[in-house]
Parts: sequence; C-alpha cells; structure tokens
Amino acid sequence: MDSLTQIVLGASVTVAVMQRRTAVWKAAVWGGIAGTLPDLDVFLSHGDPILNMVLHRAESHALFWLTLFSIPFAWLVARIHREQAQQGWWWLALWLALVTHPLLDLFTVYGTQLGLPFTDYPFALNSVFIIDPAVTLPWLIGLIIVLMRRGDPKGQTANLVGLSVGVAVLFIGLGLQTYVERHALKSLAQQGVKPDRILVTPAPLSMLLWRVVAMDEKHYYEGFYGLRDQSEPMAFEEFNRGAEYESAIAQIDGAQRIRRFSHGFYKLHETQQGRLVITDLRMGLEPNYNFSFAVAERGSPFQALPTPQAVGRQGDISAMFTWLKQRIRGELIPPPR
Repeated sequence: MDSLTQIVLGASVTVAVMQRRTAVWKAAVWGGIAGTLPDLDVFLSHGDPILNMVLHRAESHALFWLTLFSIPFAWLVARIHREQAQQGWWWLALWLALVTHPLLDLFTVYGTQLGLPFTDYPFALNSVFIIDPAVTLPWLIGLIIVLMRRGDPKGQTANLVGLSVGVAVLFIGLGLQTYVERHALKSLAQQGVKPDRILVTPAPLSMLLWRVVAMDEKHYYEGFYGLRDQSEPMAFEEFNRGAEYESAIAQIDGAQRIRRFSHGFYKLHETQQGRLVITDLRMGLEPNYNFSFAVAERGSPFQALPTPQAVGRQGDISAMFTWLKQRIRGELIPPPR
C-alpha cells in the first residue's frame, strides 16, 4: 500500500495497544515510524531493474525478521522515553505495527515475500489497489480523533472503530473479488475460453471497478467489470501473449524471475528494434504497464542483454481517469489505448 496508509495504520495500531500507558502522541509517532520502516528497502539497489523489482518487499517484509527486529526496537523506544516498565507493551504495539505492514501489502497485487527465510514465494491476494481511500480514510479519521482528544476513552473508541471499519473494507474487497471472478469465468465460458489462470484485481482507487486478466497457452484476455454494470456477459479483448518466444527466455535469469514473480501473468513481445521484452500483466492495463523489461536482442538465437532495461510505458493519465469515472458509472466503453 501507499506510504500514507502504512504510516496511519502503524500509528493507529500502536495507539490502540498502548491506550493510556503512554502519551498518545508518542504511540502515534513510533507507530508511524514502524509502519513505514519496511518500505525503506525501496532505496536499495540490487544492480538491475528486475532485481530491484522482485527483491522489493523481501526481507524487510518478512514476518520472521520483523519479529526479531521488534525486540531491540521496543527496548530502544522504552529506554528513550524512560518507560522500561512498559517495555512489554511497547514490544506488542511496535511488533503489530511492523507486521501489519506486510499483512496489508498482502492484499495488493504486487507480491510480498512475508515467509522469508523459509520461502521466497511472493504472496498476493490481489483484492485492493495500492491506494484506496475507502481503506485509508477510516483509519485516518479515527487516528485524528484520538490525537485531538489526547487519548481519552472516546478518542480510543473512535480509533478502534476506524481500525475495524478499514479492516472490514479489506475483507469486503475479498468478497467482491470472488463475486467478480465467478462472473468472469462464466462470461469466458460463454465465449468459448477456458483459461489456465485468472487474475481479478480492482482498478485504481476503487473497488467499484475490477480488471480481469485470463491466460491460456497462446493468449491473454482483458476485461472489466463494474458493480453498476448490467448482468450481461463481460466483454474481453484477446491479445497474443508471445508464447513463441518462450524458448528464447528459458536461460535468461531476469525473465525467469519475472515469470515466477508474476505468477505466470506475463507477455513477451519483440520491438521494432529487435529487442525481446517481458511484461508483468498484473499492474497496468493494455498497452500501458508499470513493469516491462528488455531482456534480449535478436540474434541467432536471441542474445541475453548484459543488464535488463526497464521499458515500462505510461499512457495518458487524464484520459485514464476520465475513462475510470465513466466506467464506474456503468458506461460500457473501452479503456483508452
């Protein structure tokens, strides 16, 4: 999730645990710090853009390592404020602020390696966009109220209510995702498509519109479903996924990392300059994606590039938001291409 949401969640959780055992501003400040610490790994460079992508949300988001880190972290905070008697509570509060960060990221599509060092599998539920006001605002409002009321009982209640509402929205998203997936599979079957895998994830900023990507051996299909749409089958566009280039990436480490990290939701294509590009289909929409990488250039056979090159493409943001508003209202219009 975005940094603001993580800071607010960390602060709200720490305030909820500490209650009146310390000044509410102290709990909020340290909770906000704990809530944003895992994302500092974004400043690390691993040598090439693919490694930077797949190694984000790795060790710094692992529940095991965050639990170990929480022990000296809580000791330090308690010592700074001379509250050693509350060290156990500080540990619980800061541990929760730390581990709720990757648990919240789990709901997004990116992939969070929270099982390290036991597994590097990138877990993702795909049920919330990285910025969603419906999740953030309840936490933010509750936190503002408890800070304004300096942690009195009514303020603490407001904070707990805000936390509960935000969490409820996350689980509502899972329910909506299941509903949309069933509708999408039915629509695909009516169109004679039997996908090997299917991805259902919300469009930017709202759970009112969902994007569906279905994959088979040679193609991928993209469609959108809004909660205000009529019940007719979803419309899907068919695209070539570049299966003919699979043999060319078999020995290219970066391409295989994307293949695994994307859970198989990727495409391959050759540019006019003869470069082979692999694209993660989960983030963005056709033809504009956040993560595309040139990994080889034409030869006999393709020759791997010494270092992958990021070639992600961004479309017209203004046109995209206009389309989003129209599509959320139930207007069945195609996205800007």
